[in-house]
Amino acid sequence: MNYASIVETQEPDLFYPESDGKSMSDNTRQYRWIVTIKENLEIWLAGNLDVFIAGDLMWYPVEGNSQICQAPDVMVVFGRPRGDRGSYQQWKEKGIGPQVAFEILSPSNTKQEMAEKREFYQKYGVEEYYIYDPDRFRLTGWIRSGDRLIAIANMEGWVSPLLGVRFTQANGDLEIYRPDNRRFLSSVELDRVAEVERERADQEELRANQAAQEVALERARSNRMAEYLRSIGVDPTQI
Repeated sequence: MNYASIVETQEPDLFYPESDGKSMSDNTRQYRWIVTIKENLEIWLAGNLDVFIAGDLMWYPVEGNSQICQAPDVMVVFGRPRGDRGSYQQWKEKGIGPQVAFEILSPSNTKQEMAEKREFYQKYGVEEYYIYDPDRFRLTGWIRSGDRLIAIANMEGWVSPLLGVRFTQANGDLEIYRPDNRRFLSSVELDRVAEVERERADQEELRANQAAQEVALERARSNRMAEYLRSIGVDPTQI
């Protein structure tokens, strides 16, 4: 048997690139929105270990075909654990694909490109799809009905069925609110909130320490008075 000929006819392992060669964003506004949505979803869903959230990660829905892929700006997968991945290869994830996808537009995005992305998400099972254009302050969304993604008629006040978050543009720019009515914040705003919380905790600790010291001083005074009374023959418990 010619083993060399067998080896030569075997197909090499298919390579699934971890990058599409495109930059994550074209400008600071687009990048800021991608990070804000991704990180705030991580924070909101931190208690659920069975949800995977990623930004600009290559998603391959079909084993054996590395040409079928997309890299959503943000994607959410319920039913898969957190953890690092070089790409999201769906057949290695119990066949579970992303249920929610976000795209943040940049000036380089074309109508044809976005139409193709929507068709891809529709074909491969995305349940909710949102596009935000930060230059025009325009949010659009689609939700699955059967085998199609249907445009959401009115996004103002829309609540995502899967994420539970609410979208509003009442103040001009997009605002996203968690079910506990806390707004999605930028990294700088999150740091400021954390600093305020640290200062509040420090103040509470200081007040608690002061109160404990006052109690200790009062106890010490009471003990000294009791000792004095006993020294002059008076039972302090009888007073």
